[in-house]
Amino acid sequence: MTMQSREVINQAIIAAVQESGAICLRMPNSAAHPRRYMIARDGEQASVWAYCWRLSPGGRASLPNEYRIQMTTVESPLPLNPSGYTVLLGYDADMGVFAGFDVARHSTFTSGSPSIQVNRNVVTDALQSGLSFQTKSNGEIVVGIRRDLLLFYIERSTELHGLGEDSGYLDIVVRTAASRDVPSSDIDELSEARQRVVRETSQWSRSARFRKEVLIAYENRCAVTRRQLNLVDAAHILPVSAGSESIDSVRNGVALSPTYHRAFDNGLIFLDDNMVMRLNRDAVSELRQLDIAGGLDGFASHLGPIHLPLTAELRPDPNFIRLANSYRCLGG
Repeated sequence: MTMQSREVINQAIIAAVQESGAICLRMPNSAAHPRRYMIARDGEQASVWAYCWRLSPGGRASLPNEYRIQMTTVESPLPLNPSGYTVLLGYDADMGVFAGFDVARHSTFTSGSPSIQVNRNVVTDALQSGLSFQTKSNGEIVVGIRRDLLLFYIERSTELHGLGEDSGYLDIVVRTAASRDVPSSDIDELSEARQRVVRETSQWSRSARFRKEVLIAYENRCAVTRRQLNLVDAAHILPVSAGSESIDSVRNGVALSPTYHRAFDNGLIFLDDNMVMRLNRDAVSELRQLDIAGGLDGFASHLGPIHLPLTAELRPDPNFIRLANSYRCLGG
């Protein structure tokens, strides 16, 4: 693999993790593999080792849909991360989709550069559903992963590759990942650990879809600062913590840079019915009393009428705004 190809994959992994709202830093490492990263999200950090090669056609005329990775520049057994996650990936640069292989099955291999196969349909299906699955003849589960769900895969790869032990459980996760209805009675029959995986798959799939829809609507631009810079989050107007009234709809979303997102969630700023972002004067008074209001003037200078989607049907629903301000006890 050329240095250029390595950098393409490196940047793809970093960008994919960042699409999940996390910070991803490449750690200094002269070797091609494993690629080492530090990921930070919600105040927590995790170490990730990634073995990743480009996906390429398998080359067998009898199997036109066969794709594979060729595990070059590594020796058996693969070193595994002793204090974090280790993943084995293929990357399709044209589609921007990953394939995840079970590193536990492939950490030891015979001499040479072994190849690992995946059906191309698994990769293309992931573009639509976020996660897709192939059960190979040897029982291995291969996972197709859309970029915005790569972090979820990294954190849950062991559980996802273990789905093949129960075809019914696999079917439930497949339907959940694709946002299809699953009868609650089917989920209730699962063990507590498996129910947790189903819930988390559903949550991540919904969040990924919500984030993508909101950022597209706002042209990947912060509604307050108008800046892009690949530093924009999708914020719920009425937060998820408000319960069933909060939904993952683009009309309950607004694109915000991380600082303004945190300020919005914590009630320092709020959106009014006229689509104007305002300071919460009560929160400002509290900051001043605590003598931690430094930088407020510069922060507030960007507030005012927000940047809105061109299409009216994608703009914030005033009902969500009113509910959110009532929930947070805001309005002045």
